[in-house]
Amino acid sequence: MANLRVLRFSICEKSKRWPINRFTPLAKDENGFWGCGHYLVVGENRWKYARENGCQPPAHFVSHGLFGIGMGIELAKAGPEHRFLELLRSWHQTYGTTFRAKIANRNIIFTVDPQNIQTALALKFKDFGVGSARVDALRPLMGKGIFGVDGPEWEHSRALLRPNFSRTRINDTELYENHVAELIEQIPRDGSTIDLRPLFLKGTLDTATEFLFGESAHSLRAEGSSAGGDFAKAFDIAQYVSSMRFRLGLFGRFYRRKEYEKAIRDTRAYVERFVQKTIDYRVAANSGREVDQDIKRLTESRYVFSYELSKQTLDKTNITDQILSIMFAGRDTTANLLTIVFFTLARHPDVWNKLRKEVLTLDGRKPSFDDLKSMTYLTWVLNETLRMYPIAPFNLREANRDTYLPVGGGPDGKSPVHVPKGHEVIYTVYTMHREHEVYGPDPDEFRPERWEKLRPGWAYLPFNGGPRICIGQQFALTEAGYTIARIMQQFESIENRDPNPWTEDFGLTLSNANGTKVALTPVQG
Repeated sequence: MANLRVLRFSICEKSKRWPINRFTPLAKDENGFWGCGHYLVVGENRWKYARENGCQPPAHFVSHGLFGIGMGIELAKAGPEHRFLELLRSWHQTYGTTFRAKIANRNIIFTVDPQNIQTALALKFKDFGVGSARVDALRPLMGKGIFGVDGPEWEHSRALLRPNFSRTRINDTELYENHVAELIEQIPRDGSTIDLRPLFLKGTLDTATEFLFGESAHSLRAEGSSAGGDFAKAFDIAQYVSSMRFRLGLFGRFYRRKEYEKAIRDTRAYVERFVQKTIDYRVAANSGREVDQDIKRLTESRYVFSYELSKQTLDKTNITDQILSIMFAGRDTTANLLTIVFFTLARHPDVWNKLRKEVLTLDGRKPSFDDLKSMTYLTWVLNETLRMYPIAPFNLREANRDTYLPVGGGPDGKSPVHVPKGHEVIYTVYTMHREHEVYGPDPDEFRPERWEKLRPGWAYLPFNGGPRICIGQQFALTEAGYTIARIMQQFESIENRDPNPWTEDFGLTLSNANGTKVALTPVQG
């Protein structure tokens, strides 16, 4: 007890410089009673670590009321009111590039500093995981798919999936053509208004299901699969509620619970039907039995994700988990990117004309992968769209061990910031992409030409960064670029038919709440 008293006195003295509320909760001692021994020892170790690394707390600690409940309420209200990202941006405008907050049971460091983000995502990759909040939110939908796991489980998923996204797998633009052609047929040629967003969601679903299963949902067709349509609705609900659970943390488990559970069941049941078909084929092939000849011809003629994955594992749950992760990335990421591109082009006819001029250099032929890569202005338009409206605009990491970020601490923000084990780092790409220091005096303006000389490095993260960078980013950019080029080959102008400004629609990915209501004028003759 004497040693404990000395230690308590030591901590209390030092806590005048390092606030006591940075320490861990009380723990039971060897007799089963709640005591302060563990509390003090961990606190002492953390204080030493912070001192040895020159850490200082950020200039601002924010809670907005008791236990940070006020901040939690603000976040919960901001989502349905379509201002979640602007709320986070306003916090950074008020409290600085890096600040600390307490929201219910979560200790959080908010940062939009590229050095800090690079540290968390790459330089100290092993010090951080995706966090229990994200794992808990995504586990019911995606199980142990690549987006919802950490550590060895993530390494296994990455190794399993990465070969399936090599350049040779995604540079076959034939995969997109049939679905893009069907999408173009749905666009009115009489100047009437159409919302392109539902078409993009259907088109990317059709492409994704063909890539993953070898057969399309054909949701763009009038006689398309009703099961595919039901799946899309269930998947949308499951994703949105998962995102809200992620943001609400402790309170998220009660959000739209019954509706969520049904959506999860329906979503997984749809995918499991295809997965079982894949496993049955692979088991028969491995055992030398007669196999379905249609599937055999299909898999010999082109690449099909699920059948290739079944060469590596026959675990039905694992395959389902991974496919749902890729389905999310393949459908929603691309559909929302296209929605925002055409929303923006309709409001910038000069950009449309300049981009279409580049597309016309193809002389009417369907673009190849190399064609798309060589189209400079198309790249600028995609970059600028993803800068202003990043599809994944908000993310977090959780410290696996005591660690620190290089800047953001102290009155001048130049000292390292201690991140104790279990504390979270939230980085808002949406805000970082609009910082004047990097993007100049007009970061809220859509101006693709800024990319002629702009090299923002870690200040531009449309697909995350480090080892967990999105493995499907090239697939999404290729499909988006191909779709844009093919539409521009068929239509010479676009007209905005929506008086509403950009309105945030942020589930697991970002889109425009009002869709993309436009009229397109077809090429004459």
